[in-house]
Amino acid sequence: MKFASQPLVFALSESRKLGEQFALHANLPLAPLEERTFEGGEVKLRQLTSVRDTTVFVVQTLAGSDDASVAHRAMRLLFACFGLRDAGASRIIAVIPYLAYARKDRRTQARDPVNSRYIAQLLETAGVDRVIAVDVHNPAALDNSFRIPVDHLSAIPMFVDHFSTLLAFAPLTVVSPDVGGIKRAQIFRELLQTRVGEPVELAFIEKRRVGGQASSGSVVGQIGGRTAILLDDLCATGGTLTRAATSLREAGATAVHAAFVHAPCLDGLHALARCESIAHIVFTDTVGNALPAEPTALSERITCLPIAPLLGEAARCMNDGTPLAPLLQQWPPAHRL
Repeated sequence: MKFASQPLVFALSESRKLGEQFALHANLPLAPLEERTFEGGEVKLRQLTSVRDTTVFVVQTLAGSDDASVAHRAMRLLFACFGLRDAGASRIIAVIPYLAYARKDRRTQARDPVNSRYIAQLLETAGVDRVIAVDVHNPAALDNSFRIPVDHLSAIPMFVDHFSTLLAFAPLTVVSPDVGGIKRAQIFRELLQTRVGEPVELAFIEKRRVGGQASSGSVVGQIGGRTAILLDDLCATGGTLTRAATSLREAGATAVHAAFVHAPCLDGLHALARCESIAHIVFTDTVGNALPAEPTALSERITCLPIAPLLGEAARCMNDGTPLAPLLQQWPPAHRL
């Protein structure tokens, strides 16, 4: 299908910096957007350029902050998409690096809500034709929630690129902090092993929950005398990763590196930085809260990988008609080198 004009990028104010970087890497213009907040908190969003018969990318990450809650950000995204549809946009692609409400994707007890399906229905009702998301909690549940196409990108190849250089000569074990993340850890292990050309072990930690409190149990896998890379999709409070790191050190790991995609709460980063069992922390800026502006004990121990190049590459592939599959195997992608 051919579209009438060059695609445009709109970025809401909470995700403005990310939107600017996305537009730069996608080689697309960032279009002006009027945003007003009235007394009582009501908002108005109006595009200041024509979008008729145009594909538009709308960038908004859905992590809460001191100045904007998750619900506020989600409502503003929906209003922006409704307005673009009313203005004649031919195709609306929502770029949501961190997709909130995705963790509640099934009923675990009677009368439980399924929030992942509800947010999908809201986006579809707002006229969104396609969604770009990064490393959601459960990709299978994501596919089942949406009736529109979803491009589920992953930062795992970025982690492979990072650790294959940082830990090139160390005996490595990739560790999932719980049973539910084994598939993610397995994919990372296979890509990392291919890159370093040496065997990489796989392990996981038994996670127990008693009286509503989670605790880390036994380590299953080869850990003693090896460097462990603890991989998860997100870090909220840091509890799971700090307990897991302590268990790994007690099991004989020579060093523990924590890697996760999303950091929706800065408190979680600080908790990891205080954990003596963790040597280094790696995450991405999907929620927009990159490293602190001033050097601190926290910033000295962590690496924040920018997600905009991956998102921009995906947009370029869409516009060029190039398959997205290579992005899930290698970073940087071979066809752009």
